[in-house]
Amino acid sequence: MYFYKLYDKLLFSNVKYPNLDQVLEEDIVKCEDVIYFLINSEPSVSRRSYSLSDPSLFYQDKEDVKLLKEKATNTDNFPEWIIKKIQAKSIKLINTGYPKWKDALSINTPSKWRVNVIGLGDVGGTLVTGLRLLGGDCISSIGIYDLDMDKAKRWEYEASQILNSNNMQAFPEVVCIDNEDLFNCDMFVFCVSVGVPSIDKDVKDVRMAQFDGNSRVVNIYAKEARGKDFKGIFAVVSDPVDLLCKSAFLSSNTNSSGEVDFFGLAPEQIKGYGLGVMNARAVYYAKQSSSTIQYLKEGRVFGPHGEGLIVADSIINYNNKLSIELTKCVKHANIEIRKTGYKPYIAPAFSSGALSLINTIKGEWHYSSNFMGGVFMGAKNRLLNSGIEIERLNLDEKLLERLEKSYEELGMIL
Repeated sequence: MYFYKLYDKLLFSNVKYPNLDQVLEEDIVKCEDVIYFLINSEPSVSRRSYSLSDPSLFYQDKEDVKLLKEKATNTDNFPEWIIKKIQAKSIKLINTGYPKWKDALSINTPSKWRVNVIGLGDVGGTLVTGLRLLGGDCISSIGIYDLDMDKAKRWEYEASQILNSNNMQAFPEVVCIDNEDLFNCDMFVFCVSVGVPSIDKDVKDVRMAQFDGNSRVVNIYAKEARGKDFKGIFAVVSDPVDLLCKSAFLSSNTNSSGEVDFFGLAPEQIKGYGLGVMNARAVYYAKQSSSTIQYLKEGRVFGPHGEGLIVADSIINYNNKLSIELTKCVKHANIEIRKTGYKPYIAPAFSSGALSLINTIKGEWHYSSNFMGGVFMGAKNRLLNSGIEIERLNLDEKLLERLEKSYEELGMIL
């Protein structure tokens, strides 16, 4: 094992890096800050960085949906100091296969985040309301932008006038911003929707119907993020979130000659927010039957926000039949709400949007889609100082089969 110092950071690796200055092992052991473990993997199917939160991740030769599965690892040959630092979540793995891998050394989490939201339709406006109401302790400002400047001004007026007269300091400032300031923030939130099917249209999957239009727009901003050398989180709330994340990643990492060069957004910078409301809907339906009530304490949702969604009634005593039935209810909830004559946007804007974004900022567990071997797949995760930690579970084999099928289908679409 080799030990290095770069800038003011301490690193170690099983690979020798001749251009890095070496230090002693004891320097690493004594370090109380995050330390960095270096590997070299193919960028198209590997993350640039993540929290090395489990010993098995030292030997991760392939990233795919099995990242969700808990894996037993013999730690007899691990130095005690490594085990302690893994338990403390203080090791960040960095993939030097990315040309800008050194950027992952200098990511600092602010005490309060600047959040910019683009797209102030039903979802975007409601999401801004949620951030204003709930984000006072972790958000310093909410920048809002829409091509319709009257709409942006309207939301600046309305959101700024949400106030508790007993505590006027509890709410982040809401301000209109221009296009040049979109990436002057810690989190960019994409809520643009092009061509949402009207209520009278019989559409089997409303989310996929929006893909062509929304992907063209998200690609524009992904390329702009590259041009601005954006270092923050690129959060996708528009449908279909998982595929838009992949589209944004590919566009951002393609140069003007059409070549993929990985100089754009790192995969861990892009997160899709659509699964939170699926969990909320699973809770709603699970409460309607004693046979599925266990979901409230033991259940999980995985996969994309739409077709391919997987609901597990329990991760302790998984029941495949009940889980499939619950999945059907949740998948069709969108259509059921549209049958009432209204577009479903309030619960998504809060459960997938505002609440999940705030959970991300605070480093708390939440549902979002993250890069797993070239596919953006939804699962529980949290953002730590050492990077993203994806929840790993002792998965039932039938549940794992469902996850693998969903993952493969997602990978074939884009």
